[in-house]
Amino acid sequence: MHNLTPSAIELVDFYDDGEQARHFQFRLLDGAVSASADPALTEPTLTKQDTGWQKVQIGQFFMLNVPGVGEAPFTFTQMPDEQGHFRALVRQMGAVTTALFGLQPGQILGARGPYGIGWPMNEISGKRILVVGGGCGLAPLVGVVDHLVEQQNYTQLTVVYGARSQQAKMLNPERERWQQFIPVFNMIENGDLNGDENEYHGRPIDIMPTVLDSFGELPDVVLLAGPQVMMFGMADYLVASGVYDHAIYLSIERRMHCGLGTCGHCYLKHQYICTDGPTFRWDVLQPYLPEDH
Repeated sequence: MHNLTPSAIELVDFYDDGEQARHFQFRLLDGAVSASADPALTEPTLTKQDTGWQKVQIGQFFMLNVPGVGEAPFTFTQMPDEQGHFRALVRQMGAVTTALFGLQPGQILGARGPYGIGWPMNEISGKRILVVGGGCGLAPLVGVVDHLVEQQNYTQLTVVYGARSQQAKMLNPERERWQQFIPVFNMIENGDLNGDENEYHGRPIDIMPTVLDSFGELPDVVLLAGPQVMMFGMADYLVASGVYDHAIYLSIERRMHCGLGTCGHCYLKHQYICTDGPTFRWDVLQPYLPEDH
């Protein structure tokens, strides 16, 4: 039987990150932590029984519980460390997130997870990798890019990010950090540019001819996350450009409610987004979509 009892977490801090979005840091509490055996550590570390939180895969998600309000799924932008700290980007767009935005550091919430299937990190390591994120959809890709940049475990790595406007841009510190090591293309659909040399007018797909030319050969792997219309259009474009459909992965985070494949909210034919995904390969996902997507 599934355990639906959330682990207690503390809201540690937050900062605004784009239009109606905040980047939150949480810390696992109660039974999830114990005194450290290492006197050099000033904070408790995760206990062995919390193997789920210790083994979070990049691209998995958790259910955040705001007491008295409800639950909602969020992806990790920073995996739980040994002290139980983790981060998530949250956009205010419902009862749970509105209640969360009204809380202050130190308040206690709940979390269940981790759930779902993450990005295929072993399969993409050492390859030519294109990462495309739109809006807050870049959040599931933060852990991927951070890991690859930190490990320098790629032949070529390029990030393309799209936002509706300057005000809607999110995860600015992350992209500014990455562009010290890899090419980052920032696409602004409406309004003025900020003058940065790597910022362009248009959608991510508009810069794709330039990006693909920069690879020389086509990328071995493409990771997509963001609005579905952007991801599906980008996948079709890349396949038409010669990228194999089995080399394209998408994060489909829609209508997830229980995280356990039991409530049926995220049912997609005979697949559940929350348990069979949220990460899908394009050739696997396509048969479950309408022909016009």
